[in-house]
Amino acid sequence: MHPYYPAPWQGIEGNFESLPKTFDTNSPARSYNARILIADDEPRARASLKEILRFTGYETTLAESGSEAIELLNTGTFDLILLDLNMPDLDGHKVMEHIDHYRLNCDIIVVSGETTFDHATMALRKGAQDFLRKPYAPDELLRSVANVIERRQLRAANQSIHLRLQESESLHKFIVNNSPDMIYLLDQEGKFAFINERVKSLLGYSQNEIIGEHFSKLILTEDMEKAQFTFNERRAGERATRSAELKLCSKNHNGTRFFESHVIPIELSSIGIYTTNDDNSKSFIGTYGVARDISERKQAEALIKYQLYHDLLTNLPNRSLFRDRLNMAMAQSKRSGKKLAVMYLDMDRFKIINDSLGHFVGDELLKLVGQRLRSELREADTLARVGGDEFNLLVPEINDIQDARNLAEKILRLTAEPYIIKNEEIFISFSIGISIYPSDGDTKDMLIKNADIAMYKIKNAGKNGYAFYSEKMKTHFSQSLDIENGLRKAISTNELCLYYQPQFDIKKGYMRGVEALVRWKHPEKGTIQPSEFISVAEESGLIIPLGEWVLRRACTDIKRWMEQEDISLLLSVNISMQQLEMDQFVAKAMKIIKRHDLPKNTLELEITEHAIMQDMEKAIDALTRLSHKGIRIAIDDFGTGYSSLGYLQNLPINTLKIDRSFVQSIKSSEDNSIIDAIIAMAKGLNLNLIAEGVENQTQIDHLSRAGCGLAQGFFYSHPVPEDELLRFIKANGFAKGHNASESRKAPEHDTPIQ
Repeated sequence: MHPYYPAPWQGIEGNFESLPKTFDTNSPARSYNARILIADDEPRARASLKEILRFTGYETTLAESGSEAIELLNTGTFDLILLDLNMPDLDGHKVMEHIDHYRLNCDIIVVSGETTFDHATMALRKGAQDFLRKPYAPDELLRSVANVIERRQLRAANQSIHLRLQESESLHKFIVNNSPDMIYLLDQEGKFAFINERVKSLLGYSQNEIIGEHFSKLILTEDMEKAQFTFNERRAGERATRSAELKLCSKNHNGTRFFESHVIPIELSSIGIYTTNDDNSKSFIGTYGVARDISERKQAEALIKYQLYHDLLTNLPNRSLFRDRLNMAMAQSKRSGKKLAVMYLDMDRFKIINDSLGHFVGDELLKLVGQRLRSELREADTLARVGGDEFNLLVPEINDIQDARNLAEKILRLTAEPYIIKNEEIFISFSIGISIYPSDGDTKDMLIKNADIAMYKIKNAGKNGYAFYSEKMKTHFSQSLDIENGLRKAISTNELCLYYQPQFDIKKGYMRGVEALVRWKHPEKGTIQPSEFISVAEESGLIIPLGEWVLRRACTDIKRWMEQEDISLLLSVNISMQQLEMDQFVAKAMKIIKRHDLPKNTLELEITEHAIMQDMEKAIDALTRLSHKGIRIAIDDFGTGYSSLGYLQNLPINTLKIDRSFVQSIKSSEDNSIIDAIIAMAKGLNLNLIAEGVENQTQIDHLSRAGCGLAQGFFYSHPVPEDELLRFIKANGFAKGHNASESRKAPEHDTPIQ
């Protein structure tokens, strides 16, 4: 046995109880999986060291020479090298010099046969942690390795703590100086002891310019008293100041910035910036605070508040701000004893302008109207935009209603002047309703509502004017509201029905067709005529579902007559301009017609001349598409539109219906030039003619001589229910099976269908 290497003792493999008791297998170093390089030129020495370290949990690598050890150190990471000094190519001293020169993070234990004091001293000077002489005891070796590894771990932990402390200090400094908030410390006198670099970007001051100065240097004069309780706060805990808003002056004083200041007494600082006296009492030494710039928030709040109370298109007050000011004006009026006026202004024909010239022009017009009106009002008056083309005007402190009348007339004169937009002259007018406080209402809701009612009185009377509210208007308005609510229900609950008025060939005397007319069978009021509810339906938009109901029901009836009664007639159904303006109207109408499989040219849709004049371009487009589908078109109430007759050449019409006012003007065979001209024009355009409202033989005779072929009116028949119409048709032989050449005559005029 070589004297330097101990022989393996019995049971070393897998039995730690066999190790010397002086070696602690639970040492912290044992839990650390260290990498150990064994460098020795003697194979048995390497094997012995590896065998001893086999069950320690360390990872071992063997090197046969100094050069191999250096190569492994350069390419790998080792925690410890067990190094022999005497090796043939490069001795251990050269390996240690290499480790030192390249500052390799590897601890050294020399395990050598050199026994002189000089060799040991030199090895320790070159960085060795321990020097073990061969032969060595295994427990001594294991203890030395464990100690070196443990010291290495402690060193690494200390270094890590030191680095973290350095990083923490650096990070703290970085956070403070790069904080978006201004962080400061004040001494007992309220002077700045510290302030971070944020003061430069926020207020334009350098840190040196502020440190040592009293906080009042930054405070706006009006906020100085409030600042005493925030910047120089002495309270702690829950009673400390939170979120107090102040205004701080910038260096150049060109503007003011809003701040939200969070201040905390210094004795609660986590870094211990406070003093404790000998008797354990505490003394105030200063204030710590954080000032946050909230300028953007204030600007956003101001913008939101503005948007909340203003119309963004015209920049006028909106409905909410108007109601607030009306509340204040009413309170002031109570104190002063003076009246105030509320005006409801609705622009006439704005929809036509918007649709014909485009929404951009419509928006520009609204802005110009608002500017023109606002420029002529008093400072105390409030003009608000409350809807698409609707404005409210508050006129406080008036002496009597004459002041309101004068202002309404002034508004009408102002708006009568043209507006120039994109080189277009645009003329507008207003319908104005006026209510007076306190005679027309003692609440803001009542005043606005009554002004609205008065405005509708002008709308219905022809527009472009003004009216003061009266109790009579309220009764009429309530009736209209009742009709609207009832009609809405009637459309869905089968309270509506159709009456039919026959249309006759004047010369041949046979029935040519019928016009479908809607009636409302009210459960309490009985039959309600169209004149009482059609205008309400148009104002409320109910005319669209009502018109669809009439078209469906009329098509159902005429189809049933064809199939069950062998009756074939032309069916006329009235439609409104609101229906034509719907993008889907043509498609919906054709769907209804196809569902009933009506023969071509059976259905004739009637629209008034006045309705067509509202939007000629849209009317031409929709009516043309209907005409191409085989639907006949009739112009109702012809002659009342006061428009150029040139439009007739552009419309795909089949029939003109002469308005009853012209027919009723026929008193004799003389001086009927207007109706004669209408008939002659229709003939020239190859159009059918129907005279409405025929009531006597004189009218029939003149119409026949002038060349009008068809007529309807009380002379022939009132509008009648379906069952009564069918009895009349059958009784007089107007069914499909009878030849028209038999000249079946209408009944005598003194026995019309009732």
